[in-house]
Amino acid sequence: MAATTTQSEVKLKRVLSLSDLIIYGIILIQPVAALPLFGHANNISKGHAVTTILVAMVAMIFTAISYGRMANRYPEAGSAYTYVGKGINPYLGFVAGWSMFMDYMFIPILCVIFTSIAANHLLPIIPYHFWIFFFVGGFTMLNLRGIRVASRTNWVLIIVMSVVVFYFMAAAIRYVFLKEGIGGLLSSRPFYNSESFSFGAIGSATALAALTYIGFDGLTTLSEEVKNPRRNVLIAAVLTCVITGIWSGAQIYLAQISWPDWASFTQGITDVAAKNNALDTAIMSVANRVGGPLLDASLSITLLVGSIGSGITGQLGAARLLYGMGRDSVIPKKIFGHLSKKSATPSYNVLFIGGLALLGALLLNYEECARLINFGAFFAFMGVNIASMREYFFKSKDKSVKSFLRNFLPPAIGFAICLIIWLNLPLKTFIIGGGWMLAGIIYLAIRTKGFRKATVMMDFSNT
Repeated sequence: MAATTTQSEVKLKRVLSLSDLIIYGIILIQPVAALPLFGHANNISKGHAVTTILVAMVAMIFTAISYGRMANRYPEAGSAYTYVGKGINPYLGFVAGWSMFMDYMFIPILCVIFTSIAANHLLPIIPYHFWIFFFVGGFTMLNLRGIRVASRTNWVLIIVMSVVVFYFMAAAIRYVFLKEGIGGLLSSRPFYNSESFSFGAIGSATALAALTYIGFDGLTTLSEEVKNPRRNVLIAAVLTCVITGIWSGAQIYLAQISWPDWASFTQGITDVAAKNNALDTAIMSVANRVGGPLLDASLSITLLVGSIGSGITGQLGAARLLYGMGRDSVIPKKIFGHLSKKSATPSYNVLFIGGLALLGALLLNYEECARLINFGAFFAFMGVNIASMREYFFKSKDKSVKSFLRNFLPPAIGFAICLIIWLNLPLKTFIIGGGWMLAGIIYLAIRTKGFRKATVMMDFSNT
């Protein structure tokens, strides 16, 4: 018992600095997060992909402030579920948690789709659908055997990704400079092109490009291990979003000026699947233009390997979430609370998520899956912004101008921008996502006897 206590005390020591927390946040997001989105975001925004990255960054900055402040108030939690549940209402907290649950379910699907896209780009002789079955089977088998991606491997991947991205950016700079001189590197067209600019197009594309930042909120789970958490968690959350936005924006900007004719990626293509494939691999086409087959292959392999790591951990994370809910009897314990005696993994859940990933990858494309993840994430983000407003302004006796500017305005701006982005998601996303949310509300009503009992707990702390 003494040993257990000692281990707990060591785990909870405040040893993480501000820089540690920022690096952790950047690792969660990954330095190549924006690249797979380039083709679709650029096409939907009509050549303004970098603008959508920056607009999404503004929404994330204000939302990060809300996350940081709620983490200060509830340092033991680190999830939108708890922040909304304690800051507004337990039932609404469950709905926010249910929206996060949808994200956990769709992230493995997204990883399967993109690994299959990248593999098919490298070896086009092998059909795309073969790769879907290959990667679903591979991820599932590895997780059933209890093989996990080590944190040291993640660090190696981050370093390799960063090197390849620098290679891509340097090649793009060289290409544009040799073609158009220094003036070509300084263009306003990626930010604003009067010939194609549209607020509707920007809003719709931003609703997709916001996927770049998904995962930044994970750093709030370390609140109890951070030095001076009241200051550092908030600053780290904001700086993670700012650094990601500038870094991703620079990559997308260079891609745009290297390939300024945004419509040419799909020009002359009439088949819908072929159009989607051209947009899925648009960033590889840019890499080929600026750096030749070597850079194309390097970037494709890097994105492929990164997605494999994310796919393995994403499937296991979703399976562990189901296990936690099953163990606590939130969902049927006999099935979802089962652990394999041989590998100590939630094997039934791994198989379930594998089946879901296979079905989702066969029915959805990359853009559709990314939008569904954003549907759940932005619903939770809006909830956290409202919770921050209520916790720090409406519950406070101080209604001064200073309090308004500090405690009301930032989360209100974050909520408003997140709402605009969320409402710009397409109808199909709302139908699928709305159906998921409705199922969660019905489930909650049944479990709480018509909202008369305490809400069902959902534990996101171990995923």
